[in-house]
Amino acid sequence: MVAQSKQSNLAAIRGNVPKAESDQHAGFLARGIRQWWPYYAMMAPGIIFFVLFHYLPIWESKIAFEQLRIIPPNLWVGLKHFQLLFASPVFWQVLLNTLIISGMKMAFVFPVPIIVALMLNEVRSGSLRKFIQSAVYLPHFLSWVVIAGVFIAALSPSDGVVNDITGMFGAAPKSFMTDTGAIRWVLVYSEMWRSAGWDSLLYLAAIIAIDQALYDAAEMDGANRWQKIWHVTIPGIVPTIATLFILNAGIFLSADLNQVINFTNDVVRTQIDIVDTYVYRIGLQTGEYSLATAAGLFKAVLGMVLILMAHLFSKRLTGKGVW
Repeated sequence: MVAQSKQSNLAAIRGNVPKAESDQHAGFLARGIRQWWPYYAMMAPGIIFFVLFHYLPIWESKIAFEQLRIIPPNLWVGLKHFQLLFASPVFWQVLLNTLIISGMKMAFVFPVPIIVALMLNEVRSGSLRKFIQSAVYLPHFLSWVVIAGVFIAALSPSDGVVNDITGMFGAAPKSFMTDTGAIRWVLVYSEMWRSAGWDSLLYLAAIIAIDQALYDAAEMDGANRWQKIWHVTIPGIVPTIATLFILNAGIFLSADLNQVINFTNDVVRTQIDIVDTYVYRIGLQTGEYSLATAAGLFKAVLGMVLILMAHLFSKRLTGKGVW
């Protein structure tokens, strides 16, 4: 019996699962797939997308340490491309631009969906709430090409609506799209207009999940509407705020490539040239794939560090984090 028990334990360690048990697991998996195949079919495009564009590139990021050759194998060069990257003044300029633009968006765009959700929650008329929601959600479904066209037309110094309004107060026409001091704010306001309504959905869902008994107790204690918001609603959505703050920290260095490409021009390029446009330019336009990969890998590692820092900061400040 002891010998037989040792043999079974050894088989378990080696992964030799009995055939009957293996067939049982295979049958269970097959039944699950047959039963839930519509859900697996809906998940398939997303899974394939992430595998192709997020997981496979992790392995290919090794070319940041190699010199690409037409005939493989590639030549290992170690940290040569990172040394070239850090020695380039252009890279430090685009990194500074990225930090400034992303910092402005974090400071001025991130709180807006929270405010929108709080305001929508206070609208008592159902029809009015639906109208407002439709109006503020619509920009999210527009591409940056369309949004850039709208802002270029609205900010035109000759017939733009913004200059028409400021001209009524005696202000001189201003070309915002070619003003190096204003173009970053154009990015901030356009991002705010596009994402504020859609991002408020998560906060609205968190508000709906708050126990109604808390509002009833606050009302019995004599709290008015503002006091309910401050003492019940906002504390109830703090975990959602903390989670989204951490996730936004992870993409802090992205600064939205599509937006910048559509809003840039030769006059303001030095002010809004970011890491992603730098990678796009040296990778796809000049063919320096190893150097572009090194810049992208640096951004990814720095993004991971920012996520960890934001998580620790959130845990210390609110007690909530990603884990």
